[in-house]
Amino acid sequence: MNVLVLGAGLQGKAVIHDLSRSELVDRILVADLDLAATQRFLEQGGYHQAQAVKADALDPAELSRLISENRSDIVICMLPARLSGKIAAVCVDCGVPFVNTSYAQWLEGLDERARDKGVILLPEMGFDPGIDLIVGRMALDELDQVEGFYSYGGGLPEPAACDNPLNYKITWTFDGVLQAYCRPARLLRRGRPVEIPGDEIFQEENIHFIEVPGLGRLEAYPNGDATRFVEVFGLGPELKEMGRFATRWPGHSAFWRIMAKLGFLEDQPVDLGDGVTVSPRRFLVKFLEPRLQFRDNERDVVVLRVKVWGRRAGRRCTVTYDLVDYRDLASGLFAMNRTVGFAASIGAQMVLKGEITGAGVLSPVRVVDGPRFLEELAARGIKVQRRLEEE
Repeated sequence: MNVLVLGAGLQGKAVIHDLSRSELVDRILVADLDLAATQRFLEQGGYHQAQAVKADALDPAELSRLISENRSDIVICMLPARLSGKIAAVCVDCGVPFVNTSYAQWLEGLDERARDKGVILLPEMGFDPGIDLIVGRMALDELDQVEGFYSYGGGLPEPAACDNPLNYKITWTFDGVLQAYCRPARLLRRGRPVEIPGDEIFQEENIHFIEVPGLGRLEAYPNGDATRFVEVFGLGPELKEMGRFATRWPGHSAFWRIMAKLGFLEDQPVDLGDGVTVSPRRFLVKFLEPRLQFRDNERDVVVLRVKVWGRRAGRRCTVTYDLVDYRDLASGLFAMNRTVGFAASIGAQMVLKGEITGAGVLSPVRVVDGPRFLEELAARGIKVQRRLEEE
């Protein structure tokens, strides 16, 4: 099988690493604008079945040519989410399955077209969204009546690597992180939708804490629109609480609460005089990014928790799934790279094996066999723990 990977950034590298270990994959073509850096990564990693090519994936003709010349059996897109729609549309026209890790909303309008062509489009196949949705489906299936659903996801430095005032370091595009820090959130509280403006997600009334075995106390703040998943999961009127949260070390929200209120997350350029203009957020990215990098011997840790509560056989119970993973210093891959990239690679391989079937814009909630997927994660050293509490 031939795989076309678009983007060789932090998460794309993990996709390549995982594909290269698959007996299913014969050839990996990696398309990226930075050809020299991509070739260097492939050579240093010994990824002999992978070849780098410089290409503009937003040029439909060029992308079609790549897919055709590579005889691609599937395309895995690890480029920014905003590019997903255009790339997926080309895949539909070429009749090739498409997998990425971004929210399904970026593929809006492609479902009917993909179904007509018999093409699988599988978004949300990463860490969060992705693994959280798959284990969420597993947890929900254990209950007869669901009253609450909370999911948590976060990447942070392990305690030994917390050597800056923010106790935070970068394993994702920092500009993307800061954009999420001013994104409005939507929750379900006591059965009613609650809107939280982007500059208020870090307010004290919106923060709570969780205890994670082996790590201790983490703070959680609202992360995007949780209510859209009510329909995705097919939840009923008994549901009273629904929330998606990001996790950080305590104190993180207090800092960004002030920065948000002062306007440092805004996009509007500021005139600094002498013909110089810059947005506050872009300034933060350029200034802080070099100061928030991991050293080669430091590890990040990712935390994922799905907590579902309700009734089973008439008894109240809570089902919790936890995932905690650390950077692999041997490969250099961060835990965030592993969980995002490996999930995308597993999803693509499940499509190639015929374990995921159908056409159109598919959801991991509906098409991924949860236990089978967790087996694949465990084979890569990423383990999910389950806990059941009954009253």
